[in-house]
Amino acid sequence: MRKKITVVGAGNVGANCAVRIADKELADVVLVDVVPGVPQGKGLDLLQSGPVQGYDVMVSGANDYEPTANSDIAIITAGFPRKPGMSRDDLLTANYGVIKTATEGVVKYSPGCIIIVVTNPLDAMAQAAFWVSGFPKNRVVGMAGVLDSARFRTFIAMELGVSAESVTGVVMGGHGDTMVPVVRLCNVSGIPLTELMDQATIDRIVDRTANGGAEIVKILGTSAYYAPAASAVEMAESILKDKKKVLPCSAYLEGEYGINGLFVGVPVKLGAGGVEKIYEVKLQDDEMAKLRKSADAVKELVDVLKSKP
Repeated sequence: MRKKITVVGAGNVGANCAVRIADKELADVVLVDVVPGVPQGKGLDLLQSGPVQGYDVMVSGANDYEPTANSDIAIITAGFPRKPGMSRDDLLTANYGVIKTATEGVVKYSPGCIIIVVTNPLDAMAQAAFWVSGFPKNRVVGMAGVLDSARFRTFIAMELGVSAESVTGVVMGGHGDTMVPVVRLCNVSGIPLTELMDQATIDRIVDRTANGGAEIVKILGTSAYYAPAASAVEMAESILKDKKKVLPCSAYLEGEYGINGLFVGVPVKLGAGGVEKIYEVKLQDDEMAKLRKSADAVKELVDVLKSKP
C-alpha cells in the first residue's frame, strides 16, 4: 500500500509541498483547504502533471478531513501569511484557531500519523498542535531549523562563491529574530567557517539569516514558500523512508539544554518513529545564553496560548 500525506492549506506553501511530494513519488497527497474549489482544482491540476513529469501518485483535494483518513503524515501549512511590517508574533492569535481546527481534523481521521507544523509563529504553533492532538512528543515536530539552516548555508555559499552542498550549518532556537546560527559548528567541506571569512562578514550573514523571512516578505509582499515547502518535504521524506537524517527541527524539550516543556529548534534524528532522538550539543556559554534567550521568546508566546480555550 502506498503512503499517504495530508497537506493542510492549499496556498503557496501547501501547494508547493504537494508538487515536491508528487515529484519525488513519496506518497499520495490530499490537499485540504477551507476555500471551496481551491484544493480540488490544484489537486486535479497536479494529477494531470503526472504524465509529463513522470510521477504516478494520486493527488486530490477536499474541504473536509474525511478523505485524509489513514494518512501517515500531516503537514500543516494553513494559516494567515505575514504581510510587510508584521512579525511572526502578530500571527499568534489568528493562527492558533487555524492550527486547533486543523489538528482536530487530522487527529480524528489519522490518529496514528506524524504531524509536521509549518504555520507561524512556528514553535508556538507546534506547541498548540501538541496540546490539541494529545500525541506523544515524538509525533509532533516543527519545520524551522531546516529552513533557517538552508538560508544560512545559502548566504555562506554566496559569500564564498562555493557550492551550497559543501556548506554545513546548524541553526538552533526559536524560528524568529532570536534564532541561533551556531557559527562554531559551521564548515565548508570540513574547513571551519572562521578560517574562511572575518568576524564582521560572519556577523552580517548571521543577521541576514535571522531576518531571512522578513527580507522575503519585504521584497515579495508575502511569506516565502518555495524553501519552506522544500524543507517540510525533506523532513517528511526522512520519516517515510526511515532515513534517520539528523536535521535541526522544533522539538518538545524536557530538560535538554536546560529547557523544559517547550518546542525549540535543536538537532534531531527523524525516522519512522518521528523524532527518534534529540541531540544535546555541548554549547559554549555564549551560545547557551543565546539559546536560552530564544527559548524565553518562545515561552512568552506559549504563555499567551495557555489562556486560549
